[in-house]
Amino acid sequence: MTTPEAEQPRPEARLEQAVRAAEQALIEFEIAVETFRVEVENFSRLHHQKLGPMYARLDELEAQIAEARAARTGDPEDQRRAAEARARVLPMPGVEELFHGWMDGEGLFPEAAAMLTDQSVRPPERVRPSEEARKLYRELARKAHPDLAQEDDERARREEFITRVNAAYARGDAVLLRELAEEWAAGPAPAERTPSPSEELYARLEWLAQRKEMLTLVARELEDSAIGSMLRMAPDDPDRLLDEIADKLLADVSAREAELAELVG
Repeated sequence: MTTPEAEQPRPEARLEQAVRAAEQALIEFEIAVETFRVEVENFSRLHHQKLGPMYARLDELEAQIAEARAARTGDPEDQRRAAEARARVLPMPGVEELFHGWMDGEGLFPEAAAMLTDQSVRPPERVRPSEEARKLYRELARKAHPDLAQEDDERARREEFITRVNAAYARGDAVLLRELAEEWAAGPAPAERTPSPSEELYARLEWLAQRKEMLTLVARELEDSAIGSMLRMAPDDPDRLLDEIADKLLADVSAREAELAELVG
């Protein structure tokens, strides 16, 4: 039996389906890239806070060792190396910087006092948002993503909202993310998609492909960065990786201090 003309699928139907699938795939990809970017930012901040003074201490010791060796040998090449080593050194961190958060000019901070009196110590800052924050962020990104809007006004509303969602997620603020989820649920319903001409659908697919290509480059840059590479070494336990690096740096500091003591002694 021949299907009536009225029941034939529209020519744009499969193209519209492809556009919707590409939109959802792009949103999921953006969520993954944004999640990794937040992890890299937070890990970088914690890495600098915890290990920065140790790196500075090592640079200072390297300069002192080179200067002591140059003073002992008088060799112009050793003097050149000493000058280069000194030029690489940032200002020497003070004790209060090496023990940031534990000591001030009047004595111990509450965290240090708590440790000495066997009281509970404030836990260190989380490296990544909690699972609840991740779940809330993914749900909001899927519902409110600007790429789902067809009208300029709706896109602007979604962009403003997603900016606030991204900021809350970057801080790992699950409470604010819950409030934003309630705000979105109470807001105006997203505009219904209307059928678009084939030319617009093709243009949409092309834009989505270009957007994914750009995000792929961003993801590759994050993964290839020093912090991104470190995170990929221990994706499930970055705190442990920091502790391992800190232990190695402390051993390096001890070795350099012993080498310097031998040179000047």
